[in-house]
Amino acid sequence: MVAFAALLVRGQTNLLPPSRAAHAVDAALTANPGSYALGDAALDPAPPHYLHFTPVAGSAGSGATMLVADAAVAAMGYTSGSTGVPRANPKRWDKLAISSGHNDALLRALAGGDYHVVATVPPQHMYGLEFSILLSLFGHAAVHAGRPFFAADIAAALAELPAPRILVTTPVHLRALLDSGQALPPFAGIVSATAPLAVELASEAEARFGVPLQEVFGSTETCVIAHRRTAHEDAWTPYAGVALHPQPDGTRVEAPQLAQPVVLADIVELLGDGRFRLCGRNADLLEIAGKRASLGDLTHKLLAVPGVRDGVVFQLDDTDAMGIRRIAALAVAPGLSVTAILDALRGDIDPVFLPRPLKLVESLPRSETGKLPRAALLEALARDQGPGTGDR
Repeated sequence: MVAFAALLVRGQTNLLPPSRAAHAVDAALTANPGSYALGDAALDPAPPHYLHFTPVAGSAGSGATMLVADAAVAAMGYTSGSTGVPRANPKRWDKLAISSGHNDALLRALAGGDYHVVATVPPQHMYGLEFSILLSLFGHAAVHAGRPFFAADIAAALAELPAPRILVTTPVHLRALLDSGQALPPFAGIVSATAPLAVELASEAEARFGVPLQEVFGSTETCVIAHRRTAHEDAWTPYAGVALHPQPDGTRVEAPQLAQPVVLADIVELLGDGRFRLCGRNADLLEIAGKRASLGDLTHKLLAVPGVRDGVVFQLDDTDAMGIRRIAALAVAPGLSVTAILDALRGDIDPVFLPRPLKLVESLPRSETGKLPRAALLEALARDQGPGTGDR
């Protein structure tokens, strides 16, 4: 947060690569000539363009108010690469102030006033930036300085903050937290994003911890634009001023924090009360042999198979002898065989949409935020094609 603010007052832009992997950082630096990396770790050998600083405890600033120009490009957010190559999206300071105001109002409603945040998502991801760094810079929220990963770390971080506390997390972290059985100190609510949250998982979390869970919807391009209490409703409530316009290639989004409308690949159904339902993504829609399905729905059915703890269905780039792009899947299912999973899927999925191949893996190649970059999925599928793969 210190480095983020320091760059702002110097009129510089924070680059937010899709991950902390060396290749992702190098790509962001290469795409922005004259850029550099800043960190508090003493790296040996230090990579090119790396500046090391050592925070001084108890040091005091000049006391002068540090101002940031409204039109300043405060950050350059990169998409995750889950649908291809990461893309850069500039974020103006005044527009971030608007979106942060909406997020702050949502968390205030959960906490009943001022609140304190523990976030398990890294701040270079737009969701992490919005619900950690920016809440502190624009509002009265206090955010825990650490980024806890394991269940015991989350419990310790919550205990270090005064009430009311809010946990900002992802479905992957939430699943691990529930499976651990870790007891948590009292807190006011949960916020989740980065991947679709299953109703069953949301309901289990609310029942276990006795707090409401709000799932937020947005993108790197738009920031968060809507929310819902997933355990109790399937429709999303847009933030104030957000307007959605369905079109053939997705949905055009108009919002106060956008300088111009943005078209997302998400397909929505508008409801009469101003809310909307997500119906998949334009790129997820499949049509094979005159039949239609969506990758999102196929993934949901894979996850519904008893014993499947995690999984994803995706389409390959190569085609078969009929010129059709094959459908593949990765599944984490200890104790199950590929045959057992395919047999279970046959009851819910048309045979033309059964994943071939389906590969069993120990874990999905998720990023720090729970995303599944397409390149990582293809690499995992290609690795060790053997007994754990079904293609029948």
